[in-house]
Amino acid sequence: MNKDFHYYGTYSAAILAGYTHEESLRIARSAFFVDLCTKPVLSSVGAPVEAATTMLAMEMADAGSDPISQQDVTRIWASFHFLPGDLYSERKGCGKRYMKRYHLICKPNGDLLVETVSQVKGKGLEAAGLAMHVLADTWAHQNFAGTPSRVINDTNYHFYEILPDGSERPVKFGSNPIAGDDPEKGIYVNSVRQSKETSVMNLGHGRAGHLPDYSFMRYKYMPAWADYEEILKDNPSDFMHAYCQMIYALKYLKAEGGVFEKDTYDTKVVEPYQEKIKTILLKRQTDASEDWKAFGESLSGETVPDFDIPDYQEAYRNAPEGEKEDTPMGRFILAALAQKSMVTNRVHKSGNNLLGVTSDYKKWGTKGIKAYMKLVEDVQKGEPS
Repeated sequence: MNKDFHYYGTYSAAILAGYTHEESLRIARSAFFVDLCTKPVLSSVGAPVEAATTMLAMEMADAGSDPISQQDVTRIWASFHFLPGDLYSERKGCGKRYMKRYHLICKPNGDLLVETVSQVKGKGLEAAGLAMHVLADTWAHQNFAGTPSRVINDTNYHFYEILPDGSERPVKFGSNPIAGDDPEKGIYVNSVRQSKETSVMNLGHGRAGHLPDYSFMRYKYMPAWADYEEILKDNPSDFMHAYCQMIYALKYLKAEGGVFEKDTYDTKVVEPYQEKIKTILLKRQTDASEDWKAFGESLSGETVPDFDIPDYQEAYRNAPEGEKEDTPMGRFILAALAQKSMVTNRVHKSGNNLLGVTSDYKKWGTKGIKAYMKLVEDVQKGEPS
């Protein structure tokens, strides 16, 4: 998903969930900031780089192929963009090395999603926004994994777009980012094919380009992990599920008590706007920001401003020591550290070392950052943790 859904779409979902205009903006900014919070952004204001929730292209290009570097990459992408759906699923005839990658495949309604949403209850609006990004991406990014893996994430010649009239046409992929995507001609940009299993070109849905992020897209392909059986991806339906689940989740976070349940959606509050939302989702455009913005403003009667990253950074940079955690960026950082710690530790507990190890945020809080760095140093030296 892109800015259109993560920012403007999340804003409208928060309004429908009963939040005020200002509260909804805070949730939406945090949800979108997940796609912007890189190590350079954090280091520029003296914030802990361990809270990074995404990576720049140049960071990806510089990422090493050694286990420590691969774990650093996977911690970010699996924690925030490709949340594993089932860490304990069974698959006969597969070796342990393959199963570790298979267990990281993103799916909606997994146990980690329940914990992602449940752990931010009472933690504020920025934490809620971060969780909504993770939730939404489980729908858009399902069937891909947030770790470099050709066997999981690669695509082949059998990749077809299903057009609005029901006809099919083969997708034409190219690797020139300057060219951009052309939905009318069926030409899309994807990552360069690499035979190496752990190449960053085989991370997430890179081999499928931006197709998983476009709400209008319907496509089918045959991934290796599914024994080359055809998989149909229906983004309009998935994005609608994500939207209704966000509203349910945001209502849960707003209310006193309660339990967040899997596979539960607030379709009742969406019903009066269902046709309008479907129109936005089905419109063949690579950026639906204007449509989502107009919809959100029609709900609240307020103007939804664009997200200004420098304002986020300046508020954090200018805050006195001891008060930085009370800024929007400071609260986001705390939520990011908690999310990354939770996912990493749950994956590690399952016997999977692809995310490495991290400090227990629930136990140590921000003090655990130093413990985490010591932990990494010990692993690099081969010392037991």
